[in-house]
Amino acid sequence: MSTPLILGCVWIIAAAIVAMLPMQRQMLPGMALLIAAPVLLAWIAYAHGWMWLALGLFAILSMFRNPLLYFARRALGRPAELPPELRK
Repeated sequence: MSTPLILGCVWIIAAAIVAMLPMQRQMLPGMALLIAAPVLLAWIAYAHGWMWLALGLFAILSMFRNPLLYFARRALGRPAELPPELRK
């Protein structure tokens, strides 16, 4: 197995561990994973082709659908509410 795919598997395990954390503690490691995802996807695509890129992109969009929808709504100027656990 190549290095990008091994790091992709580690990324998935890290994302699963972060998902088990309480909501207040997910923010920092979740943002780090979200920022690292495009770099990792580009490396996987370079090494293995667009099909693996599509599978990885689908997995990342599935895992981070709520934060990505929040950021998309904010970017488009639409109202975006935080989950009740994050409101203070």
